Amino acid sequence: MKRFLGTLFLTGLLLAGASCNDNSKKQKFLPPSTGSVNSLMVVMNTDLWQGEVGDRIREHFAATVVGLPWEEPLFTITQLPPKVFRGAALESRSILYVLRDSAAMAYVSDDVYAKPQRVTVVKGPNNEELLQGLDSIAKKAMAAYRDVEISEAQKRFTRSLNKEKALEEQFGIKLTIPSVYRVGKEEDKFVWLDRQIQKGTMNIIAYEMPMSSLTNDSTFVQDIVRMRDSIGEKYIPGPNKGTYMITEKVFAPYVFPAEVAGKKAVEVRGIWEIHGYPMAGPFLTYIINDKENDRRLILEGFTFAPATEKRDYMFELEAIMKTLAIQKGL
Repeated sequence: MKRFLGTLFLTGLLLAGASCNDNSKKQKFLPPSTGSVNSLMVVMNTDLWQGEVGDRIREHFAATVVGLPWEEPLFTITQLPPKVFRGAALESRSILYVLRDSAAMAYVSDDVYAKPQRVTVVKGPNNEELLQGLDSIAKKAMAAYRDVEISEAQKRFTRSLNKEKALEEQFGIKLTIPSVYRVGKEEDKFVWLDRQIQKGTMNIIAYEMPMSSLTNDSTFVQDIVRMRDSIGEKYIPGPNKGTYMITEKVFAPYVFPAEVAGKKAVEVRGIWEIHGYPMAGPFLTYIINDKENDRRLILEGFTFAPATEKRDYMFELEAIMKTLAIQKGL
């Protein structure tokens, strides 16, 4: 019976793949996918989940998100045995299906039972083959899940949009921002938007630097910290006189290459704190090389939410900043 269910699921994937290559005008109707932000449905037998194969899944897909104050997983995982994987569960946005099978294979498919949806299948005759399959596909699968999550979040933003013009007037840029965000501060070449959440605020700031800044590779991270600290001192005060936002002093931020709005960028993740006052939280900064306008455009999202998990807050800020569109010929 278990083999039958696995074969039935894989047959569905093969048919879905074949339909993508069908040149006919007929299209299969797919219901909208469902699921909480950054959730992953893992379909596999419980004996596999409780053993080394399940451990390897958790190692990849529940790894700690970098740049948060405490440990939070990349994905919140729900495990189901194949025999109960039916009904609403089929419409989960992100699915990982792992099963023992005579053939070893690992791949990612799109929109199998719902849309948008990403389904990763890993199969093999024994645990060793399953582990190898997971290792080989994990990076691609996580990127696929993240892309569909970002896209779905951005689509939801459009239901009620912020229509303020501060970013467009100051920088010639547009972001798809939910209407719950409001411009709280606007000065020459600096804009700060925020929204109230249950225990604090979510924030987006924008400013620019000369193209000639941040060019020394040997001091690149230190220069980013100095830039952030100078902006914090000038524009982001703390609750008491003489207090202001800086980069957390103990640990250096994480820096990665990135691309935003089709332009080369740097992604920076770390912890902010208030100089002279016990407040802190995560930040995500994009430093975008806008050569056409001879500047480095900086977008940053940061959250203040004490004693609250912050992964999904930071994910929303990331999704907003990745909607960036830059006007030409400023």
